[in-house]
Parts: sequence; C-alpha cells; structure tokens
Amino acid sequence: MEFPRTLRVRQNFPSHAIADIPAAVRAQLAASRFASRVPPGGSVAIGAGSRGIANIAAIVRSAVDYWKAEGRKPFVFPAMGSHGAATAEGQADVLAHYGVTEAEMGCPIRSQLEVVNAGTTREGIETWIDRLAYESDGIMLVGRVKWHTHYAGRIESGLFKMMAIGLGKFAGANHYHTHSYRMGLENVIVSVGRQILKSGKIIGGLAILEDASHDTGHIEAIPADRVEAREPELLKQVKSWMAHIPVSAVDILVLDEIGKNISGTGMDTKVVNRNDVAGYNPWPDTPIIERIVVRELTGLSYGNGIGVGLADAATDRLIDSIDWPATQVNCLTAANLPPLRVPLHYPTDRECLEKLARTVGKFDMADVTYCRIRNTMKLGRAILSENLRPEIEKNPLLEIVGDAMEMEFDQNGNLTDLLNPSLEW
Repeated sequence: MEFPRTLRVRQNFPSHAIADIPAAVRAQLAASRFASRVPPGGSVAIGAGSRGIANIAAIVRSAVDYWKAEGRKPFVFPAMGSHGAATAEGQADVLAHYGVTEAEMGCPIRSQLEVVNAGTTREGIETWIDRLAYESDGIMLVGRVKWHTHYAGRIESGLFKMMAIGLGKFAGANHYHTHSYRMGLENVIVSVGRQILKSGKIIGGLAILEDASHDTGHIEAIPADRVEAREPELLKQVKSWMAHIPVSAVDILVLDEIGKNISGTGMDTKVVNRNDVAGYNPWPDTPIIERIVVRELTGLSYGNGIGVGLADAATDRLIDSIDWPATQVNCLTAANLPPLRVPLHYPTDRECLEKLARTVGKFDMADVTYCRIRNTMKLGRAILSENLRPEIEKNPLLEIVGDAMEMEFDQNGNLTDLLNPSLEW
C-alpha cells in the first residue's frame, strides 16, 4: 500500500519553565510556615507519586533539605495505590527510577503497604493512611496538579487525589475505586480527602504545574486547609497550558510508546480523545482521532500495559512485552477493565497501518491523514502526512522542518526512529 508523504512539524509552545527549581522550592517552603506544624526534632513523611513528573528528584530533594534545615527528620515514602505491581519493593523501585533514592535524597526511603484506619466519611467511605506516614509528626505531599484522564471536574489529579488514592496505598485504592463505581471518582476523591484532612496529619503539599513542553512551570506550597480551594484554580491554569495534537482531525494517530509513567491510562485520554466509558472522541475542543496505533511499551511502565485497550491496533512486540498479572492488578484495583482489552495486533508497524487505513471511510488511500508522536507527553515534535499541509501552514505555532519525505520503514516493516529524543530537528 502507498502512504502519503510526511512532514516533520515542530510545535513552538510558550515556555513557562522555572530556571532554578531548588530556589523556587526553597522560596515557597520558607514562606509556608509548614515547619511550625512539626515539633523540633520531629519526623516528617514526604509523599512522592509515581508519574513521570519533570524534575521530581530535584523538587523532593529540595523539600528534604528544607526540613533538615528546620531541624526536623524527613523521610520519603511512595504515595501510590497499585503502582509498582502493588508491592513495597516495586513502589520503591518506581521512585528509584525517577532518581528518588536514599543516596540522592539524603534521607530514608520507607516503602511498605500497611495502613491505619483514618475514620469513615460522611458518605460512608472507610479511609486509610500509610502506617509509617501516620506515625510521623506530619505528612507533606509532593504532586503534580493536572487534568484526570477519566473525567472532567472541579478537582481532578493533584494533591487531593494523593491524599485519597496515594495515602491509602493498595488497600485504600481498591476500596475507593469500588465506591467510585457508584459515586463517581471525583466525589470519592473529595470525600476521602476531606476525611484525611480531619486526621490532622496533613501539613500541606507542594503543587507542581507543568507547561505544554512538560517543563516545571509553577511550584506552590499550599497549607492543608487551603488545598481544596486552591487546587481547582491551579487546575484551570494548567489546562490553559495544555498541549494538543496540532491539527483538528486525524484518521490514524501513531503513538510510538505508551506506559504508566506517561499517563495513568498509558496514554493521555484527553490528548488522544478517547474514553473507556464514552468511547471515541468524547472530549470537546479536542482534535477528532478516528484510529490509534500503538507501537511500544515504555520500560518505566514495568510491563504494565494498561491503555492498550484504548488503541485500535498494536504491534505484536508491544502485546508480548506486557506483564499481564501486574496489569490485571492495576485494572482490577481501579475497577476499570476496558483499558486492558486486547486490540487487533500485527507483527509490524506497516501491517497495523495498512489494516486500519481501510477502516476510516475513505476509498483513496492517499486521502488518509496521519499523525505520529512519541507519546502523549511529547507533543513538541510530530510527523504529519503531507495532505494536512494547508491546515499546518495556517497555524502560527507550527513549523515545518525540511522537505516532505516518504513514510520510512526499515527492512522489518517497522517505522524508522525519527522521534528518538536524541535526534535534533
């Protein structure tokens, strides 16, 4: 089958990058009065999450240094639900891969799954907190505020969600997602978060915002009693920075990789316009995507193939790389099964593209439109089919790099690695 020629396209996003991350953390914590919440010599549990947050090691290390300078004894713990295959060792390993280790942080990393009961919410939800964190003199969370991949609401992903799903560990995450089946996830997060705040253990948190290039654009220390009011404002701000697929509609979107480190659902559903409940193209003001091909699973996903079920076709090599037991734990804990459905899969990239091209309602294959990106966090560079040139040229944020080129496949029928981060264009 003949494919249309392709264009290499750069999206020139406005930058909000903070030049000096440690200085920004120090300034926020110095003004926060967090230390007044912990007695001199007291212990502080710093909760760190599991997503691919930019500069997370530098941010957590700066928080550790702050507490040490204030004469307190910090330690870091994984604020995760079922990530890392829901094991203490796996969750510590996830942090280590982001550079959050004892050697780099200069303090203990304490990973375990035991929880203590933190009471029952007004809505009847029993709540839990990581035992070691609960036994400390105070808990501070470090997390990114962003849109959630499953729903749109006032509070989505951020510190409030960490207080619920993260602090509750595997036991809490499993319990809360069961309630969310009936109540909706946002309602559960808010209900549980409020109950966790009543425990008096939460000092506050460092909220992190990332710009369209996933550079750290804002860091803010928020005291516990301000988190619920402030987080929706930060969510609105970060949504205004959000990157999108650079054209209004695409027949076939190719993702070079998916993974748990990229999104909770392997791919950001609000970028690819998919939802496991509403199906295809449920999100307004988002490009229309007809078909999705996924090529690889990231190493930092640890075999967790969640999200493969949102694709229409996948390579055999991706399917073969999935750790099915670990992925099943994630899906069952979240009470969310569609992201693990197995799509059509074929030995090569070429076969995936050829099969799907005939399913988008076009008789002339030269009219089929394509967009290829590395993953849903990396939208600064894209490869677009030349038949989208008129729309590309109308967008002042887009820049065509070089001449049009044939869609390149290697001798095995797989796309050449044009989006490798080491390649400059």
